[in-house]
Amino acid sequence: MKKALIVFLLTAVFAACGDKQEALSTATLLENGDLKEIQQKRDELAIQQQDISSQLKELDEKLEALSPEGNLPLITAFKAEEKVFNHFLELQGSVETDQNMVVTPEMGGVLTRVYVKEGQRVSKGQILATVDDGGMSQQLAQMQVQSDLAKTTFERQERLWNQKIGSEIQFLQAKSGYEGLQKAMSSMRQQIAKATVRAPFSGTIDDIITEQGSVVAPGQSQLMRIVSLKNMYIKAAVPETYINDVVKGKNVEVFFPVLGKTVASKIAKTGSFINPNNRTFKAEINVPNKDKMIKPNLTARLKINDYTNEKAILIPQSIISENAAGEQYIYTLSDVLESKAVAKRVIIKTGKKQGDVIEVLEGLKNGDQIILEGARSVKDGQTVKIIK
Repeated sequence: MKKALIVFLLTAVFAACGDKQEALSTATLLENGDLKEIQQKRDELAIQQQDISSQLKELDEKLEALSPEGNLPLITAFKAEEKVFNHFLELQGSVETDQNMVVTPEMGGVLTRVYVKEGQRVSKGQILATVDDGGMSQQLAQMQVQSDLAKTTFERQERLWNQKIGSEIQFLQAKSGYEGLQKAMSSMRQQIAKATVRAPFSGTIDDIITEQGSVVAPGQSQLMRIVSLKNMYIKAAVPETYINDVVKGKNVEVFFPVLGKTVASKIAKTGSFINPNNRTFKAEINVPNKDKMIKPNLTARLKINDYTNEKAILIPQSIISENAAGEQYIYTLSDVLESKAVAKRVIIKTGKKQGDVIEVLEGLKNGDQIILEGARSVKDGQTVKIIK
């Protein structure tokens, strides 16, 4: 404070006595553009600057002699405390569902009828559309008539055969004809059933792709998309270095930036294959979706609790320095007496970091006083002044 006051007074006196005149003189010299006069003026100002610097140095030395504490480095400190430290692996994933399907027909022909609309809820097995069966229904009706006749013939032959009337070959022919027609009709019914498009699962019709009256091909033409938002999960790629930490059952905090929503979940399963291209494995996290706001392909940010230390000492990363040997160190306080203490350099070993703090594994113990502000301006063994 005394130092600042003296500097201010000297500056004020100097400014009051000659600044205005010198400013005018300098301006005039610059306007005239005389090289010799400008050089002479600069030399005069340089001598004055050296004189002021010399006086300030003498004043600083005197202040230090009269008041040694006046130049002590000012620092702040905090106490090391053991606390629970949870480290989180942060990843990005995408919402997926196995029940997101584009429905295609099993039979080719004209799409004769579409029974649903976009946004409509449907149940598993519900009829969505029908395709023209190409006359197979009429063929089935004709076969039914033939089957009825064959059944009557078979029943009569069976009664006669039971009464030992008629030949065995007639009975067997009637039986074979009737059973053959039954199998043919069963096969025809299966073919006709392919003309009816049914919902593979319960969900919502998201999009009608092909309009009624269009010609469709089996397994190729896309009729509509059906989506279920019930069983949703997030798939993420996890670096192989976390293969022992990211396992089934681990807690996960899921944040959806678009929705501004956070949900808690667990890892449902992890992959058994490591992708050789990016050295990652897959992890799936189930997400509840009661309000149906979470949609397929929605981006999610994941925080997976991969490490926990019940008695961790955490310090800000900003106070850590490194020596020529690559060792990390910080400064602690020793010989604390009221507002004065001695700075002590301590070599530390750090662990995992989270945000702006890092875990200290070795070098500190619970209750140590650690220099916070001013940590990079002190020296080992230097006396410092603590600001409360």
